[in-house]
Amino acid sequence: MTSTTDTSSAAASARSMRRVALTALAGTSIEWFDFFLYGTAAALVFPAVFFSEDMPPYVSLIASFSTFAVGFLARPVGGVLFGHFGDRVGRKSALVTALLMMGIATTLIGALPDYSTIGAVAPLLLILLRFTQGLAVGGQWGGAMLLVTENAPPEQRGYYGAFAQAGAPVGLILANLAFLATTTTLSDDAFMNWGWRIPFLASVVLIGLSLYVQLKLEDTPAFRELQARRDNLPPTGEVAPSRPSPVLTVLREYPREITLGAGAFLAVQVTFYILITFVIAYGSNPVGLGLSRETMLTAVLISSAVQIPVLFICARFSDRHGRRGIYMLGATLLGVWAFFIFPLIDTAEFLFITLSVSVGQIFIGMMYGPQAALLAELFTTEVRYSGASLGYQLGAILGGAMAPIVATALLATFDSTLGIAIYVAFACALTLASVYSLNETYQANLEAD
Repeated sequence: MTSTTDTSSAAASARSMRRVALTALAGTSIEWFDFFLYGTAAALVFPAVFFSEDMPPYVSLIASFSTFAVGFLARPVGGVLFGHFGDRVGRKSALVTALLMMGIATTLIGALPDYSTIGAVAPLLLILLRFTQGLAVGGQWGGAMLLVTENAPPEQRGYYGAFAQAGAPVGLILANLAFLATTTTLSDDAFMNWGWRIPFLASVVLIGLSLYVQLKLEDTPAFRELQARRDNLPPTGEVAPSRPSPVLTVLREYPREITLGAGAFLAVQVTFYILITFVIAYGSNPVGLGLSRETMLTAVLISSAVQIPVLFICARFSDRHGRRGIYMLGATLLGVWAFFIFPLIDTAEFLFITLSVSVGQIFIGMMYGPQAALLAELFTTEVRYSGASLGYQLGAILGGAMAPIVATALLATFDSTLGIAIYVAFACALTLASVYSLNETYQANLEAD
């Protein structure tokens, strides 16, 4: 009887873990879908829709990518706000709030009047909504990541953490499919006039998912244990000690971990946003190779699909052999591959373009898969949301925010992609050094302490 009961309990626990993992995957996928919609539109649509047609092509493209960067500037702010909220009130509540913010902001972008209608107010409103998107992404990653890693069995923490990570390539695939569907079924004029708005307006479904998370999921065991200890009142006559801000605490006690965590993310962010955003503009805009939008979007879509199994394979490998080794191997291989990316794209052959970005995505996946568990394991329960979010989002702003702008500026200045390759390789070297400097964490205990 005991054996049967234990088996039933284990099966129920496994089902519950799968539900948590799939919910985290769905939430991050739709959230990143919204965020990446903007990146694709910034390359293909926004230079013409939200900026004056009198601007030279390079200037309007850089201006559009600058609004794209605003989302990254907001991400550390979102990490701080939601980190404090998530460490004090709960992982689930912070995640639900972030999902609601993203759904509302993205839907409003789809309804935003263009430059020809309201002039300079259009890009200002676009920047405001992009900032809101950045706040939401800054908060959702920590909530989704901790929802799975703090619920997962210790020996499967990396694997289940990869469900939160897989939301990025899945969201990118959905965003590119949405744009491919509209560009292939509509004329160029219809797409530029109103067709691009359809994917943004569809993001209203994120509001429904946030309600599901609120109603159906519990907070993580580690946070519930921490909350129970906090709720134990002191004896009569004693005053409960005040609790310092989790953000201030983690900045004071874990500056090294935050800095190295951000450095570990640099190569992922720099290369990822060059591969999914800049190369689309480089290949499809008149200032680049002049290829079709469909060609570049399809290549990026295929590369994102290739990355997904790599995330899970490398995350599971890290559960057995440690996070650092597979992470450093990915950084090293990506630094070398940086010098092959654009020569292959410059062939203007679809096969070689797809090979270029797909191999890059494989090496990114070697790092991004184990990353959720790696960052979660660097911090204690009381400050884990704040610490992991700060490291992640600082890496994002230093890497992803500027990558398309830096790549565009390097190309315009030197009329060569070699500078972009050196830029990527330098980011990989910094990531390699950062991960090498971290302690191995895969056997760390995530229980409340």
